[in-house]
Amino acid sequence: MATKKMNAFYAQSGGVTAVINASACGVIETARKHKDKIGKVYAGRNGIIGALTEDLIDTSKESAAAIAALRHTPAGAFGSCRYKLKSLEANKREYDRLIEVFKAHNIGYFFYNGGGDSADTCLKVSQLGEAMGYPLQAIHVPKTVDNDLPITDNCPGFGSVAKYIAVSTLEATYDVRSMAKTSTKVFVLEVMGRHAGWIAAAGAMASTKDFELPIVVLFPEVPFDQTKFLAKVDALVKKFGYCTVVVSEGCHWPDGKFLAEQGTRDAFGHAQLGGAAPVVANMVKDALGHKFHWGVADYLQRAARHVASKTDVEQAYATGKAAVECALRGHNSVMPTIDRVSDKPYRWKVGLAPLSKVANVEKMMPKNFISPDGFGITDKCRTYLAPLIKGEDYPPYRDGLPRYVTLKNVAVARRLPEFKV
Repeated sequence: MATKKMNAFYAQSGGVTAVINASACGVIETARKHKDKIGKVYAGRNGIIGALTEDLIDTSKESAAAIAALRHTPAGAFGSCRYKLKSLEANKREYDRLIEVFKAHNIGYFFYNGGGDSADTCLKVSQLGEAMGYPLQAIHVPKTVDNDLPITDNCPGFGSVAKYIAVSTLEATYDVRSMAKTSTKVFVLEVMGRHAGWIAAAGAMASTKDFELPIVVLFPEVPFDQTKFLAKVDALVKKFGYCTVVVSEGCHWPDGKFLAEQGTRDAFGHAQLGGAAPVVANMVKDALGHKFHWGVADYLQRAARHVASKTDVEQAYATGKAAVECALRGHNSVMPTIDRVSDKPYRWKVGLAPLSKVANVEKMMPKNFISPDGFGITDKCRTYLAPLIKGEDYPPYRDGLPRYVTLKNVAVARRLPEFKV
């Protein structure tokens, strides 16, 4: 445990979100309120890479107004990365370097903002401090649009992407309904979600009991059955004259192969996906003969701060704030969680989970959240999702565009020899 006033290191990791900067804001503003216990907050430029290469950013050079503006600014203000540390035994060189950098800059607090792989990195860093006898408290700040971290009820970043997909599905479905008589009858929207279908499920929120819309959802949790899928689309087009399909990028065949698999892998070793929408759309055309359009939400869904969920923004800030507070209470190797207290009215609080139970664990959609036919969501799922997409938290606008902040990101003077990763 850090026993004297030491500096803090904060970094962003993995795919960014519309609200990851709100967590950064929570970390930095809270640390500034405890100057008697925490010195400066250094941010890693491009995630953990910034720590390894001693490319640190001095956040004390930013004004209070600039840090506050992070709360309504999308993406990663300090740069992110996809870089997973190997085990201490496999790559001791990198771990030795981390300790050298932390020692050189009197860093005793490590706040890593990311998803499952980032939780693993944070866990390894906490173990590193113990193994090498260095006083270091490592706290993971949760973030992932995929909503697949365990223990926490939901993940900061998810509520906003879910809101974006629900809104986009609603609007696109109205569009295709307008054109269905003489043109497009089926619109296919591809969304993120490698193994968990939380984002795809949000598309189904566009259809309500008050006004039913023909929406088909393809989940990673449900092996793709082409015959059943085409029958479902055909039935909906015959009934409504049109339909919308929301397909997760992780939708796969019964043998496990992704519909969108490209044969390449990302920096974490995951199969790179992209192209499920055109695959599905062409199936519809070839089998049913319907005109179609398809789209891929891609970066748009996770960057859309202009339509962020108020709940999501508040939770993202709260977990950043809680990370600092729990570190000051002496915690190490933990992650702040969102604990749901009640559904109606929706209430939540911040909890705490050990990283040993978070790292490398994915939370999938429960079976009772997916409709019996495998193409929609249940009322239980609606009850879960509804409060997460509620509320608006618009950024300030000028001349018709959101006013987002770009920080100065002043570099901290290097004290060590160059290190290549």
